[in-house]
Amino acid sequence: MKLVLTGSIAFDYLMRFPGRFRDHLLPDQLDSISVSFLVEELTRERGGVAANIAFSLALLGERPILMGTVGRDFAEYRVWLEEHGVDTSAVRVIPEVFSASFFANTDSENNQIGSFYTGAMAYSKGYTLAEAVDELPDLAVISPSDPVAMNELADECQSLGVPFLYDPSQQVIWLEADDLMPGIERCHMLIVNEYEWGMIAKKTGLARETLIEQGKTLIITHGNEGSHIYAGGEHYHVPVCPVTNIADPTGVGDAYRSGLLKGIVSGFGWELAGQIGAVTAAFVLECKGTQNHSFTLSEFVQRFRTVFDDDGALDSWVG
Repeated sequence: MKLVLTGSIAFDYLMRFPGRFRDHLLPDQLDSISVSFLVEELTRERGGVAANIAFSLALLGERPILMGTVGRDFAEYRVWLEEHGVDTSAVRVIPEVFSASFFANTDSENNQIGSFYTGAMAYSKGYTLAEAVDELPDLAVISPSDPVAMNELADECQSLGVPFLYDPSQQVIWLEADDLMPGIERCHMLIVNEYEWGMIAKKTGLARETLIEQGKTLIITHGNEGSHIYAGGEHYHVPVCPVTNIADPTGVGDAYRSGLLKGIVSGFGWELAGQIGAVTAAFVLECKGTQNHSFTLSEFVQRFRTVFDDDGALDSWVG
């Protein structure tokens, strides 16, 4: 199955605050916040939602096509992705600017405050699938990018008959109902976390039952409570995969999406696809950064089977 992943390609600046954010916020003064957190760690990592999803998908044996816009600082990043199995032929370089950057501060309870610099991502408007790839994909993923570009891609996928997974993610906070609805109405699958779904429901008035009745697949992740998948009239609750340690939550949701997509392209059922997502997420949660994890397919299957039962479905991965 040919997969095209659209969305952000960025650098992550990850900070670690040794205390708790909530101890430094005054509930009665949230309308005039002026706080500074002294961090004890700072690392620069490769990131971006689309790139993160592509990286883990490549580890899982796929060769996804990454589509997006980057800046003049992308050369080494491109080599890294290609070396790990990602097709970067659809990545467009904008030499006048730097690539998008995400600045994240994580506290001792793994709460996170983030800021995003758009950079070259702002140039993704007007960049079409028809320009980016020679043949249309079997499935596209529309993940966070420039809001106009996201809606343009949703329109294009609908007009070309390309099914897509809509993953508005961090953009949910900034997008209004009129911006969100084109993607939600046209997508085949919608994936968000619990908070993002609450924001979507509040802004659009949509109910979970309404989407399900329309025949859409809805996936909602709930952090350490696992994920819920509503598809084909069924509801699947997928628990998390236990981890040996929690190093950094950044990119865990992206990894879950990678595993879920691997399950979809492998033709597996929704529960198994979600379980593959849960195990992929565990590998990322145990590492600092979003693309510093590694595993062979044999190692993945071995770990998977310590938690879930695939009834032999994953034998083809290692045979």
